[in-house]
Amino acid sequence: MKKIKSVLILVLSFNTLFSFAQQGPTVPKIKITGRVVEKISKQPLEYATITFLAPNNPKPIAGGITNPKGEFEIDIKPGVYDIKIEFISFKVNEIKQKNLKSNTSLGLISLEEDANQLNEVVIRSEKTTVEIKLDKKVYNVGSDLMVKGGTVSDVLDNIPSVSVDVEGNISLRGNENVRVLIDGKPSNAINIAEALRLIPADAIEKVEVITNPSARYDAEGGGGLLNIILKKGKNLGLNGTFIASTGYPEIYGLSGTLNYKSDNFNLFTTQSYNDRNNPGNAFTNSRYLNADNTTRDYIYETRENARNNKGYNGNFGVEWYLNKSTSWTNSINYRKSNGKNKDDVFQNYYDSGFNFDYTRNRINNENSDSENVEFATNFIKKFKKDGHKLSIDGSFSTNDDVNNAIITDKDTRTSLVKFDNTRNDQTQSRNLLQMDYVLPFGKGSQFEAGYRGDFSKLLTDYQVDNDGVINNDFTNTLEYKEKVNALYTQYGVKIKKFSALFGLRFEDSNIEINQLATNDFNTKKYNNFFPSAFFTYEISDKSSTSVSYSRRIQRPRGRFLNPFTNLSSNINIFVGNPDLDPAFTDAIDFGYIKRWEKLTFNTSLYLNKTNDSFQFARRESGNFVNGTPILISTPINLATEFRTGFEFTLNFSPYKWWKLNGNFNFFRNETQGDFTYTDFNNNKISQNFDNTATSWSTRLTSKITLPYKIDWQTNASYNGPQNNAQGRSLGVFGANLAFSKDIMKDKGTLSFNISDVLNSRKRIMENNLPGIVNSYSEMQWRERQFSLSFTYRFNKPKNERERPRQNQNEGEGDYQG
Repeated sequence: MKKIKSVLILVLSFNTLFSFAQQGPTVPKIKITGRVVEKISKQPLEYATITFLAPNNPKPIAGGITNPKGEFEIDIKPGVYDIKIEFISFKVNEIKQKNLKSNTSLGLISLEEDANQLNEVVIRSEKTTVEIKLDKKVYNVGSDLMVKGGTVSDVLDNIPSVSVDVEGNISLRGNENVRVLIDGKPSNAINIAEALRLIPADAIEKVEVITNPSARYDAEGGGGLLNIILKKGKNLGLNGTFIASTGYPEIYGLSGTLNYKSDNFNLFTTQSYNDRNNPGNAFTNSRYLNADNTTRDYIYETRENARNNKGYNGNFGVEWYLNKSTSWTNSINYRKSNGKNKDDVFQNYYDSGFNFDYTRNRINNENSDSENVEFATNFIKKFKKDGHKLSIDGSFSTNDDVNNAIITDKDTRTSLVKFDNTRNDQTQSRNLLQMDYVLPFGKGSQFEAGYRGDFSKLLTDYQVDNDGVINNDFTNTLEYKEKVNALYTQYGVKIKKFSALFGLRFEDSNIEINQLATNDFNTKKYNNFFPSAFFTYEISDKSSTSVSYSRRIQRPRGRFLNPFTNLSSNINIFVGNPDLDPAFTDAIDFGYIKRWEKLTFNTSLYLNKTNDSFQFARRESGNFVNGTPILISTPINLATEFRTGFEFTLNFSPYKWWKLNGNFNFFRNETQGDFTYTDFNNNKISQNFDNTATSWSTRLTSKITLPYKIDWQTNASYNGPQNNAQGRSLGVFGANLAFSKDIMKDKGTLSFNISDVLNSRKRIMENNLPGIVNSYSEMQWRERQFSLSFTYRFNKPKNERERPRQNQNEGEGDYQG
């Protein structure tokens, strides 16, 4: 579409100049404006062409194309014209013998879909990979070969600025304080990493990357937001896509999206089932120290994980068009999964001279079951004035996760076998209510206001018994209640080439953290204002610059708060901290974008300051296993964290058959603070966490069309090393390959993927605690994987430009400027 747009601009500009030269510059021009929309939905049509012709003369005199809002503004000489309005796969709209003497608005021009063209034409031009908006970047993922037969996690790991580590944790520009939204709402899953592995990649339409969110969005997420937009069907009639996949290590998957759309309603559904094996491995080599840092002994620990997960994800919804200006959408989503994880741990013990002593073997056999049900409703009312609308949303869900494990423990010195049983039963309910109101006024101005109420409750019942005896040190019921009421308002204005968006959000938080087993009740109440401001200046039609500011919050949840945790390792234990306070971030972002014919360059410089940031501290617990100290890792609040960095993204198409996308991110992270605690000997210990670390990451994607129309895509990424106060993480390189071939007259596609070609995607850590331990560890969550998928489409061209659906709610109130 970019190339079509460029050609149209060149041709129309040439004709306009030629006409100007013929007629002479003495006659003043007039300005003709208007807006082009889809007839049924009234949604704007970007890149629609408007051509002015002299009556009875087919030669164009002037013309132009519409912007993302469907608007056009064209200068012509006064006269009588035939006007032609066109858009691909739509019927042409013609205005004959229009006498234009002064500045004139043609008003709202509606185009109707041409059913014959829709059934016959396959448009090979792909939708723009990235759309740059005032407060976010939107990535359309439909042409990404790497995600065929994959999941949402695979999609996110292929998006610039976003990284998914070996355990499924998501970071944005190196910052893990990221809020994940699905269709503009917080995910209702207890374990978001596992939930994202259940949703098929084909169910995703696009991903919005919001590094500096405006006041319209939930203030949660110090590092930014990721909004995953799911498909709901856009094309008239019955159409759909089905994908079957298999691979090694064993993966089997079947998914399908189906929708039926008429003038009055749209039915849509996504159904998927997958059976995945994800073998993993890890090892930790530890040298334990005396107080004078001499060697006391060694423990070398190895792990083998055999993970299997079977999951179903399905949704069904109906979008009902009550009239031309009102729609009501209701949907039900159901997810269910069960998994088995065998964690086989061998600990080899050596004395101070590294002479072998004995081996301990711990086997953790874990079974997990998860079930989630969500009902969502959305009501949109559009008023007469374009862009004036009211939307009301509701989401109501429940989520149950149950994990049972039997841990056997034995060593070579004795025939005695110990048994530990653990049970972790988590139940979460979440209710969300939201209302947004948008009112455009004047020329280029817009007012927004809204309310959001987010009410959730999580009950975690964790129990451990040792050989049939309850272990009260690890048994507890934690109740977490969160009530957040928010109000926001925004005002946007555009004056010529300058755009501004000002916002203010107020959130009232009421948090309860109750440890029922120990009768420890804790309530935290706080309310805060979150301002935001965005400024953009269009240097030219090919370049623009921007600056933005926002204030964010990161609330501790889940395992960060629960002081009772699992026992997969008996010497390295993670313990939550129920006294954690929220962290607050002030973020500033400077951006610049420049477009050439074959190259797009986008860069940003960002500065974040976080107060009470979360950090992880390791210390001795005071307990020992056969003389080896048990080390505890726990999250704490540190005083201040400063994060500065810059990133740039390049989209380059040197030839029609070759596309390159590159991303580079560099950041500097500085923490300032001291951690003081009382150890098991009642001594007051103070650890200085002042630390400065730099790191960088880069990603390169190459997509080449080979002979016989075979698409070949290569992704390569590198995450650089990074220091922290108690050690460092080492750099990791990874690469993926994918090949794709259309068959069955473009109705089918075969794709072959190799994930982690070099089997190198690992988390590699070095930890150094003076007087306690030095350790080196590597962890690989998923080993190299091969997969083959087959996609079949019916009544749906492969790369057609999908029409805007009639009343999509995500990004409501986006102020484009």
